[in-house]
Amino acid sequence: MNSDSSAEHIVLAETKFLRLVQAGHWTYAQRPNARAAIAVVAVTSDDELILVDQYRIPVQGRVIELPAGLVGDETGQEQETLEEAAARELHEEAGYCANRLEHLTHAVSSAGLTDEAVNLIWADGVQKISDGGGLDNEDIIVCHVPVSDVPDWLQQQQAAGKRVDYKVYAGLYFLHQRRRS
Repeated sequence: MNSDSSAEHIVLAETKFLRLVQAGHWTYAQRPNARAAIAVVAVTSDDELILVDQYRIPVQGRVIELPAGLVGDETGQEQETLEEAAARELHEEAGYCANRLEHLTHAVSSAGLTDEAVNLIWADGVQKISDGGGLDNEDIIVCHVPVSDVPDWLQQQQAAGKRVDYKVYAGLYFLHQRRRS
């Protein structure tokens, strides 16, 4: 057992969206404004994976991602469930609703940096209901990529200077697992 595991956790700094904590020799980040994070794996009836392309300030560039967001970060929705947050983000970012949402897995995102974990959610029976594109402060482009073309398409996006979020690859894993069953 690491000696830092029983150390006192001291808040070094905190903003609305980020808390910096010291535990022994380790410093890590937390999100004080959310209970969890979700990412949604959604495939259309035309067998297209729904992805979003958005500018991310920390990496100073555009990133290809699954529709995703935080749970309980909206005023008045602090107690929302994972599925409610997934439905909200799928609608806000991509313009879709789902007939059914299913929790796939829970995994840490960057264990050396943060205590945040991401819940992957499967969206069944998705239907387009709006343009998506995110909230007013977001610059989101909705991408519909044929599932069979996703690996090549992602390589093209990377060659064009975009980054790909690891959750896209996790989503593809679960998509292929479902198709093999």
